[in-house]
Amino acid sequence: MDKREIFAKVDHTLLTQTASWEEIRQICEDAITYETASVCIPPSYVKQAEEYLQGKVKVCTVIGFPNGYNTTAVKEFETKDAIANGAQEIDMVINLGWLKDKRFDLIEEEICVLKKACGEYILKVIIETCLLTEEEKIKMCEIVTKAGVDFIKTSTGFSTSGATFADVKLFAEHVGEDVKIKAAGGIASFADAEEFIRLGAERLGTSRIVKLAKGENAKGY
Repeated sequence: MDKREIFAKVDHTLLTQTASWEEIRQICEDAITYETASVCIPPSYVKQAEEYLQGKVKVCTVIGFPNGYNTTAVKEFETKDAIANGAQEIDMVINLGWLKDKRFDLIEEEICVLKKACGEYILKVIIETCLLTEEEKIKMCEIVTKAGVDFIKTSTGFSTSGATFADVKLFAEHVGEDVKIKAAGGIASFADAEEFIRLGAERLGTSRIVKLAKGENAKGY
C-alpha cells in the first residue's frame, strides 16, 4: 500500500497532558505536509489550531476524555463548544460503568445526544476495548449502529493497551454497513497500519506513523 494512502487515513494525534502550543503547531504542520485526514488534539487548542490551519486539515478533538464518566450534559456542552471553536470531528468516550451495569439505554441515549450536537460533523465513539469483554464489544457494535454514528473507535491510548487486529476484525464482523472503524493507540509501524486498514479500519489514530516518515523516534500514541 502506498504510504500516501495510509497518511490519508491518519488522525495525526497529540493528546498528552503536557502538550504545548508549539507541539500542537508542529503536528499541524506535519499534517499539512503528509496530508493526513485530521489532527486530533485537546479541546483547549481547537480554536488556535483551526485558525492556524485555515482549513488545510480538519481539526478533531476528544470529549469525555479519557475516562468517559462525565455526565451527558457535560459531554454535550463540550461537544457544542468544540464545534463552535472549529472542530469538524468529535471523538467521544462512552460511560464504561454504564456498560458494565448493562445500562445500554443510557449509553445509546448519550451517543444520540452527542450525534445531534455534532450536526453535520463526524462523531466517533471510543469504547476502550482493552477494558471490555467480547460480549460487551459486540453489544457496543450493535448500539453504535442503532445510534447511527460515523465511526466506532477502539481506544483512547490512555488505558492498558490500544488497538488490536482482533478487535478491528471483530468490529468489521458486527457493525452496520454505515459505521466505519477507527483503530487507535499503539500503531507502531507502517506494516501495522496497513494490516489495520486491510482488516477494515478507515481511520488510524496515531502519532507514530508521521514520526516514522520523518525518521524520528516513534514513541508515544
